[in-house]
Amino acid sequence: MTTSQPNDSPLAQLYAAFTEGAVSRRAFVRRATAMGVSAATATFLANAGAQAASGQPSRNGFAFTAQNATPDTSPEASPAASPVAGTSSGAPDFGTAKQTRGAGDELRLIIWQAPTVAAPHNALSDKDYLAAAPVVEPVLHYLPDGSLIPNLVEQVPTVENGLLAEDLTSATFIFLKDLLWSDGTPVTANDLIFTWKWVTTASNSATVFAIWDEIAGIQAKDDRTAIVTFKKASATWFEPFAGNYNGNLYPAHAFNNDPANKNEAFLLAPIGTGPYVVTEFKANDSARYAINEHYRDPNKPYFTSIYLKGGGDPASAGRAVLQTGEFDYAWNLQVEPEIITEMATGSKYGKVFSEPGTTVEMLNFNFSDPRKEVDGQRSQKDTPHPLFSQPEVRKALNLAVNRELIAKQLYNPQSEHPTANILTGLESFTSPNTTWSFDLDAANKALDDAGWTKDSSGKRSKDGVKLAFDYWTSITPVRQKEQAIVKADWEKLGASIELGQVDGSIFFGGDPANEQSFYHMYWDLDMWTNGPYSPLPVSWMLHWYAGPNGENIAQKENGWAKNNTQRYNNPDYDALYEQLEKTLDAQEAARLLIQMNDLLIADVVSIPIVQRAFSTYALSNKVRNENLANGPSFVLPLWNIANWNAPDDQLK
Repeated sequence: MTTSQPNDSPLAQLYAAFTEGAVSRRAFVRRATAMGVSAATATFLANAGAQAASGQPSRNGFAFTAQNATPDTSPEASPAASPVAGTSSGAPDFGTAKQTRGAGDELRLIIWQAPTVAAPHNALSDKDYLAAAPVVEPVLHYLPDGSLIPNLVEQVPTVENGLLAEDLTSATFIFLKDLLWSDGTPVTANDLIFTWKWVTTASNSATVFAIWDEIAGIQAKDDRTAIVTFKKASATWFEPFAGNYNGNLYPAHAFNNDPANKNEAFLLAPIGTGPYVVTEFKANDSARYAINEHYRDPNKPYFTSIYLKGGGDPASAGRAVLQTGEFDYAWNLQVEPEIITEMATGSKYGKVFSEPGTTVEMLNFNFSDPRKEVDGQRSQKDTPHPLFSQPEVRKALNLAVNRELIAKQLYNPQSEHPTANILTGLESFTSPNTTWSFDLDAANKALDDAGWTKDSSGKRSKDGVKLAFDYWTSITPVRQKEQAIVKADWEKLGASIELGQVDGSIFFGGDPANEQSFYHMYWDLDMWTNGPYSPLPVSWMLHWYAGPNGENIAQKENGWAKNNTQRYNNPDYDALYEQLEKTLDAQEAARLLIQMNDLLIADVVSIPIVQRAFSTYALSNKVRNENLANGPSFVLPLWNIANWNAPDDQLK
């Protein structure tokens, strides 16, 4: 197995030199601003670096860096002058100058969770974002180091270039000249206005509503210039526009410029600015893509078409790349280490890549009652769960999860490890205050002390309520083995557990009528992996924010499209989240994020098990790995697909 290495940006190198004492504070601020970083951000980073250099936890606000400058490629230029080696705009593009559009063969991708839609603002999980990525693009991209690069606009807004207000209350975007939608219609500033209005129209059930709702207004100064005003100053002003999860631009004309037009046809055949267009989409099965002839780079994309196959399981997906050569890329190989090793050893077709990441495999408690129906829905937010509303039950179950065994037997020991945190993998925001232990004796005692008594068969109950619940997840061999390990230990506490498994395409499906979706959570407890969609993980913490009147809780009234699927409602947590949204100070943001993580862990809202890899994937030898530029959970694996090509010796 190969560990892929992200390219270090010049800012990351400068920051490291500063924290090591090789660069003065004044020089750091001067050189950082010369790279296009705002003065406020450079000071923000300098304060964080000073704390890191003093031996305190790092508070690097790396999300705020912007890479706008065209790199100096002259012989005299330092290698660090380019945002990322082998790039022209920050996105890795090795070999693209020597390629011809469409010269490559069909690119074949296998995603074992089949996509339901190809429209990202209605996507509910990675499988749908992956299906959308070749077509629909964000305004800005994140690099794996968390910095921002322009994608559909000329520059990332900064204070220095005059496009970002110094108080972070407004930003100006200038769209690329002659930028076209895939149907040949010009992209204009009105498309950004429309996207904002469409996403924040409640009836469209956009999953990124809360993020775009931070915008107070957008004005079109001219056809290419949009001025965005925010409801309040925020360190995460960029989130509505950045990355394949949140920042995607929609074409106003495809909806007749009507934000109330949900346009169901767009879900399966979106119009975008990306390198490909959808030619066939079979929900929960497969998709085919052809080259977008209006794509802005004349020699891209390299591969003539894409075939995306969904369904199956991770092991069979890996074998389809490594052992049979039928496919070129297999996503998210959640497969036991020995099976991955067996697949990859001696493969003449490809390799496996992996590195530590920011996502967490965890158990999630339902805080509502999945068996009580209220107004046509179960798991209604105001119906307390008969078991999991009681902290002693959650704490006992937490003590009886053998993280070490699960990580050792079922995950990659080089890149995936047991964890006690919900927010992990981002050094600046990872709590040092939490611990985990596996202690069946302590778990049994906790239940004894709380009055949960055993009957003659060893099964527990209290006040006529049995310690019995169901435990659901998606179907993969690894997850079924996880279920078996956890169930066996929980039964030693006197619990009765019924296991449920759902095909990943359905479990992570976005259809509001799908009652087996994790958004409905019509069960007691589930298990899956998730992580931050932004390098400053404010929106990640939305998953436990209830909001006024529980408006951020997934319910029938909002099409089950809100972030809080567990129906957790804690005023103390909500207050911390609202405070976090307002802060512009790096140390304060880190303190609040850690405090929120610690609250969730102390309250045992979820049980984190394993810190997952960024992306363990199999890749054909016919595809150059450097241009994939995989990174943390906020970087979608297909984000740079416009630059995917073959190694130099295979380029046509």
